[in-house]
Amino acid sequence: MMGPRQVAQGALFYEFSLEDHVPTRHVLRQIDRFVDLSSVRRHLAPYYSAIGRPSIDPELMIRMLLIGYVMGIRSERRLCEEVHLNLAYRWFCRLDLTDPVPDHSSFSKNRHGRFRESDLLRHLFETVVARCIGEGLVGGNVFAADASLIRADANKQNSTARDEWDVSTIDPKDAPRAVREYLDVLDEAAYGAASEVDPKFTSHSDPASQWTGALKGPAFFAYANNYLIDTDHGIIVDVEASRAIRQAEVGATRTMIERTRDQFGLYPEILTADKAYGSAENLNWLIADEGILPHIPVFDNSSRRAGIFPSSEFVFDREADEYTCPSGNKLKKYWRKMTKPRTGIGKDGFIRYFARKSDCSGCALKTKCTPIQPTRKISRHAFEGARDLARELAVTDAYVDSQRRRKKVEMLFAHLKRILKLDRLRLRGPNGAKDEFHLAATAQNLRKLAKLVPDPA
Repeated sequence: MMGPRQVAQGALFYEFSLEDHVPTRHVLRQIDRFVDLSSVRRHLAPYYSAIGRPSIDPELMIRMLLIGYVMGIRSERRLCEEVHLNLAYRWFCRLDLTDPVPDHSSFSKNRHGRFRESDLLRHLFETVVARCIGEGLVGGNVFAADASLIRADANKQNSTARDEWDVSTIDPKDAPRAVREYLDVLDEAAYGAASEVDPKFTSHSDPASQWTGALKGPAFFAYANNYLIDTDHGIIVDVEASRAIRQAEVGATRTMIERTRDQFGLYPEILTADKAYGSAENLNWLIADEGILPHIPVFDNSSRRAGIFPSSEFVFDREADEYTCPSGNKLKKYWRKMTKPRTGIGKDGFIRYFARKSDCSGCALKTKCTPIQPTRKISRHAFEGARDLARELAVTDAYVDSQRRRKKVEMLFAHLKRILKLDRLRLRGPNGAKDEFHLAATAQNLRKLAKLVPDPA
């Protein structure tokens, strides 16, 4: 027998509980155990007036933003619609069925105001990292660093070539917010001061973003999202936005290591990274200044063509400060005695050692050593000792294990772009990139906590 037609009929009274309609295994129910916003009001209190109309609850806005980044909802307009419709989202935001959802414009107003003035999103990220440490998910022995390019909200059609870009013509009073932020970071190590080379193109809408072709495809404007992770469970212990060039990424890693040490008292024994972080200066900083063993491939451009003796075939005598070639002849910085002591270090940080012309001209191995030049020259960096130590570490079993662990940071970037859908920035300017990267890293750590820490219930 066919059942009766279902007709919606409003009841006079309803007995309805959001708690009963959110599944136990729902991701928001799982991460809600670790969302501690008890310090948000205290952190923001100095930025609110003591009089006037009550504001929207800042905890509500933070919970809504977390939903957006955990669930991959990139639009704040759509986020407000989803929170209005989705029962699980309302439950996570502590909203009843009849409670109104804030307008999307409230996020922009607070983001550009008290959220950035108080550095609230950084505070939120550090609170979650502290929870990860408290749950025993951070070992603190082996860290990994890497950077990933995230497309900026900019395009080439609205840009100016290097020769035509003149910063001095910009009036900060009439400039958009992203341009004013660009002017503020021109002297910062993560942006303008990272390199003396100007970018090929500069975007009008987001001039701090970097024009890059690093992905071997069509060039685009981007920021670098820098992660420092603990390799035990892949917890992100720090995050930093920077210009998308190698020098800025290396500088961002130094900033993150120092900040993690000062904030959480973490002193890693080993840092693993790819070859981009293997410059002599960075290796020396890690070893001499920080006492960290670099499990990093050495960045070395001294290789020679096939059949020619590489620099590794020459033996260096540290006490005599000289090299010995395969034929037994010496290479020195100076072949005459200097009246004033000189270090011999060039502007590029390298020391050149030269063989005598008389030794090379009659040498039977000249065709395999220096077939074109009359004498052989060896360049040794002032921090070559740090590079030598890194090369020695590269043949150990611990190095192999560290490089395997390093893949975890690449997996986090893949998760960031494919699952959380952060492959292109929605906000502009250095502060916009900073906000998005901090929220995304917070969301990833919360998901990791929910996965690894069992529910006591």
